Amino acid sequence: MTEIENASVLLRSKKLKLVTAESCTGGMISAAFTELSGSSDIFDRGFVTYSNEAKIAMLGVLPSTIETYGAVSEQTALEMVKGALKNSLADVATSVTGIAGPTGGTPEKPVGLVYIGIANKQETKVFKYIFIGNRSEVRTQTVEAALHHLAEFINPSPLVGEG
Repeated sequence: MTEIENASVLLRSKKLKLVTAESCTGGMISAAFTELSGSSDIFDRGFVTYSNEAKIAMLGVLPSTIETYGAVSEQTALEMVKGALKNSLADVATSVTGIAGPTGGTPEKPVGLVYIGIANKQETKVFKYIFIGNRSEVRTQTVEAALHHLAEFINPSPLVGEG
């Protein structure tokens, strides 16, 4: 089963709706869900907030967060995912912000740096990656990782040794 199929089955089985807040993927996660028949049962809406102004206006990311930490940061991914939940009818949210390249990287924030946020109303998690590859490959890896984390968040695997 693919990551998108797994995530959609879990959302459907738990009767949950998803909202996305995407920057570097430009709507690819939303597109993956809406490619599926019957996705209106599990997908509420998607925010494509590529510019800092869109992150601020649509998701409520604080300007001071972007000024202090940058658009590509754990803090921004966190505020994006919380803002997506707040501004939707969804039960669970995912956010992505990163540097897909080939330009835009720095020694502190290299090309391939991505933060993925996952949240519901009780819990929020942010994951950091440095993906390797060209722009398309970084974006595809980001989508796959976001879908994987979403599925794990919805249906956590038991720890080894638990029965």
